[in-house]
Amino acid sequence: MSYNETEIVIETRIHLFSALAEAAEIEHNLMCLYLYSMFGLKRHEQENVSADELKAIGEWRKVILGICLEEMSHLSLVSNLISALGGTPHFSRPNFPASPGMYPAGMVIELAPFDMKTLDHFIFLEHPASMEMQDGETFVPVGNYDRVAPRNRLMPTSGDYKTVGVLYEAIKVALVKICDEVGEEELFCGNSNRQITPIDSPLRGLIAIKDLKTALTAIETIITQGEGASESSPDSHFARFNNIKKEYLELLKINPKFEPGRRVARNPVMRKPVTPEGRVWVNHPVSAKYVDLANAFYGFMLRVLIQVYVVEDRDRSEKHEMLQMAFTVMHMLAVVGETLTLLPSSDETPDCFAGMSFAMVRTLNPLSKENELFIMIERLEQFSVALKSLQAEVEKEESINHLLNACVDQLEIASQGIDKLRAGAEKLQLARKASGPEKMTDQKVAAPKKPDTNIPVANVEIETAESNDIEIQFNSKKCIHSRHCVTELPQVFKANTPGKWLFPETVPAEVLAAVVRECPSGALSYKSKNSSCEDEKAPEVNVMRLFENGPYAFLSDLEIDGKPEGTRATLCRCGQSKRKPYCDHSHADAGFVATGEPDSINVEPLNNRGGCLKINRTQDGPYSVEGNVEICAGTGRIVLRTSQAMLCRCGHSISKPICDSTHAVIGFRDAVTK
Repeated sequence: MSYNETEIVIETRIHLFSALAEAAEIEHNLMCLYLYSMFGLKRHEQENVSADELKAIGEWRKVILGICLEEMSHLSLVSNLISALGGTPHFSRPNFPASPGMYPAGMVIELAPFDMKTLDHFIFLEHPASMEMQDGETFVPVGNYDRVAPRNRLMPTSGDYKTVGVLYEAIKVALVKICDEVGEEELFCGNSNRQITPIDSPLRGLIAIKDLKTALTAIETIITQGEGASESSPDSHFARFNNIKKEYLELLKINPKFEPGRRVARNPVMRKPVTPEGRVWVNHPVSAKYVDLANAFYGFMLRVLIQVYVVEDRDRSEKHEMLQMAFTVMHMLAVVGETLTLLPSSDETPDCFAGMSFAMVRTLNPLSKENELFIMIERLEQFSVALKSLQAEVEKEESINHLLNACVDQLEIASQGIDKLRAGAEKLQLARKASGPEKMTDQKVAAPKKPDTNIPVANVEIETAESNDIEIQFNSKKCIHSRHCVTELPQVFKANTPGKWLFPETVPAEVLAAVVRECPSGALSYKSKNSSCEDEKAPEVNVMRLFENGPYAFLSDLEIDGKPEGTRATLCRCGQSKRKPYCDHSHADAGFVATGEPDSINVEPLNNRGGCLKINRTQDGPYSVEGNVEICAGTGRIVLRTSQAMLCRCGHSISKPICDSTHAVIGFRDAVTK
């Protein structure tokens, strides 16, 4: 079905808000459906699966998690677009299963355990508009109806469409048309500070929306990541679910009784349903409490996201902390959500495990900024008490189900996480009170410390040469062969010669020191032996430069993976280096492509431009950067000024240099040891 064949009518800004609200609900729904099935995937051979089957299930879990993160990105993109148009993001959605009429008749929205029929349903939900497909056989629409929207009406009315992509195509057409009618500046009138951007969140494909071009780019990202730019798009959700199906079918040929998912409830609910058909009431005493906790986590996460979007004058540092709180609670939700899939649902359904219902609260109205932290701390305290109480009850259940052993440990971690969140929120509240009427800024960091610029990488042989005035050191494991040394002072650095190759006595110490300071990797360092030249000092302005198709080059008082590392370093951003985190020129052999001239993100000046810059690798993920830094293009143009960032190091982020969680999608691995 093409856009012209649909009954979608979007003629005004208010119509756009309504269409985007429905799109937001769909993205939100899909994320929940996929998470629910993922929670119920088996993890143990004791669950009647072989080692090979368990390995495949583990890979599918990663794929589905990557898709869930992208659905979160799509929800954020739609929210950014609503905000850019002057509206307030929409995070509400109907409870599962969705009632007829909420969406087109062929779109069945309900929670189901992972099996072949559910997988067919996921493929159907993501299929391209150019294909005709049948839904999974257990996903039958309640009735057949049309949603026809009349034209030339003031009130928006939901229209009909066969695929999600068709809805987005209609939104694209409407954006262009309305933009022509009212003007770009008038249409995109929202405050850009009320958006979640790549610097705020490492979600794949996330961008700030400020005009028609970025709006259309956002919608194209959603379509391409979901159904794909074409039927053969290898990285789309449609293609990834199809790949899981192919592997699933191969395993069924070997073992026709293979069941990758636990037999969890279809459409679990918290309360006795008025219409029980197609629903499972989770009323087992322990399970019911955990459904309550999981749904409370879910509601809290949504409320934090709403606060991020609605407060216009929130500074970047506080915004970052709020988003970290939301993502941490989402992780806790996953822990409790998976624990539920090992708990009984009720005495009436003894062979059916429980599951979280993603129940919505009646209101998600924003909290006042003055009281938001107080209310959040109050809620986190309630979570902490509930978790500690329920842990003991799960421990009792271990005697019935030994698979809960690992869950007990995870719940302890969740409890500790909630305690840390509460402490962090309390710290944020104190900082806000201490700042008084002044705006709290992310430039309030510790004062610069005097660096030790001559500390080498641990367990690495350092070559040393000295004259009467200066000692130089060379660390081969850091060298990227930028050739400043051998081209500017060939009489000192006689590379590719046998035996001694460093001759510092041949030039004045201050000349040699100046060339050493040009070494971007920090492979060369020096120490002055008298007053003829000064030791190297940390710069007053911390800078990170982007090498075209190459590494990140830092100039700062550096702390890398918890250790002081001088003032210069070039860190891998292609993901291929054998000397992580340092670049070893693998980007050239790998054919790595990454511009050194990305678009500017935020150039707002920092009050403090120096100080210690802490760079830490996260496990199988990005660089976490804390401290003031100016990220510059190769030409010196400012890309981003910030005091916090998550930088891509897998080499595949769409938002380079900012991480967008692609590392989780591609399975990037780097075991970080400190």
